[in-house]
Amino acid sequence: MPESTMTAIAIRGGTGAADALYPVEVPRPVPGPGEVLIRVRAAGVNRPDIVQRLGKYPPPPGAPATLGLEVAGDIVHGAGRWREGDRVCALLGGGGYADYAVADARHVLPMPEGLDWAQAAALPETVFTVYANVFEHGALQPGEWLLVHGATSGIGVAAIQMAKAAGARVIACSRGADKAARTRALGADVAVDTSTVDFAAIANEHGGIDVALDMVGAPTLARTLEALNPKGRIVYIAALGGPVLEVPVMTLMQKQAVLTGSTLRPRSADEKARLAIAVERVVWPWIAEGRVNAIVDRRFALADAAAAHAYLEAGAHVGKVVLEVG
Repeated sequence: MPESTMTAIAIRGGTGAADALYPVEVPRPVPGPGEVLIRVRAAGVNRPDIVQRLGKYPPPPGAPATLGLEVAGDIVHGAGRWREGDRVCALLGGGGYADYAVADARHVLPMPEGLDWAQAAALPETVFTVYANVFEHGALQPGEWLLVHGATSGIGVAAIQMAKAAGARVIACSRGADKAARTRALGADVAVDTSTVDFAAIANEHGGIDVALDMVGAPTLARTLEALNPKGRIVYIAALGGPVLEVPVMTLMQKQAVLTGSTLRPRSADEKARLAIAVERVVWPWIAEGRVNAIVDRRFALADAAAAHAYLEAGAHVGKVVLEVG
């Protein structure tokens, strides 16, 4: 393959099922001012990639049309603090499912010691999302209770560990006894199998919750509010179970509750740069101390991106799904 081209993953027909993903030869990206070029060694697979593949989450203006929001690899062309050969992981606006990717130099972080490429690639999108939503929007404090819906997702396993590292207590909600056991092993104080018990009743037995991280949406709101302590915060990062909420307003008012949420990808480059500084300052030491680990459930070759998407959509994973490149 000429040096001016590379392999990337495209979507046959522009949108479609997982089997619409296939490898193609495309031009290698050229970094602009303030950007780095990364030789990708691994790329994280995330739920927003699936939504984009389905045609429901278009990339923001200026972002690559191809999938992939986080990578780990070597710097080929440096900028800012980064030099050729540096081992890094990076948050992207897109384009991570490829041999090479361009990133804003400010959205790049040093690859933590002791991690392999796949583990490092599993960090940026997940850790930025948890930090922004649990610790900034949710304002989780030491000693408070965090309820995590979808606790065995990539976001969920990171949220459990980061909350515990910050001195909070965690109730982890997942479906199935095996998944509940896995969340307990990750540090959750209370592991709830929501297929057999009412999570709100369990939460109230422990004094209620102060913050809820919710990626389910409509089906969980009423019961989450029932478990919420006064001035508690419910933070939405997805709505996999339904996007339209029916809000019991009187309960919301009586509890002085806050409903909030955010997405990461559409944020400005400056805002992502601010988050990168905060994540490196707060979360990277937790990783170095072994208090937060990158949990990789399964690895696929880049050419097998279709199988990786199908596996993630099946929902049996605990942690992240990662593509290994080269």
